[in-house]
Amino acid sequence: MQYMLLIHGEEAARAGAGKAEMDMMFAAYDAYSRALRAAGVYAEANPLQNSTTASVVRVRDGKTQVLNGPYSESREQLGGYYVINTDNLDAALEWAARCPGAQHGSVEVRPVMAM
Repeated sequence: MQYMLLIHGEEAARAGAGKAEMDMMFAAYDAYSRALRAAGVYAEANPLQNSTTASVVRVRDGKTQVLNGPYSESREQLGGYYVINTDNLDAALEWAARCPGAQHGSVEVRPVMAM
């Protein structure tokens, strides 16, 4: 079954990080991605640009509304994702716990609905 791991974190904290801290973060994600691939569960992954680049589209009463970011006043923002293939939710949760993003933010695990 496919699961999406949605990585949430504080953009402000990441923006204030120094080069050494960012290098450590990228190395941790690289190691995590290699572990997913080695286990045969990796499907895809990408980081997202900051929420200031986001747009939200709504259609109400036939009229399109576009709100440019940042649109969320939450403490944590969606920063990236992984899609993995595991046998069950427990295995997906174990992989989410190993994700570097779980150390400083949160990782939401959601089953992908097959269409």
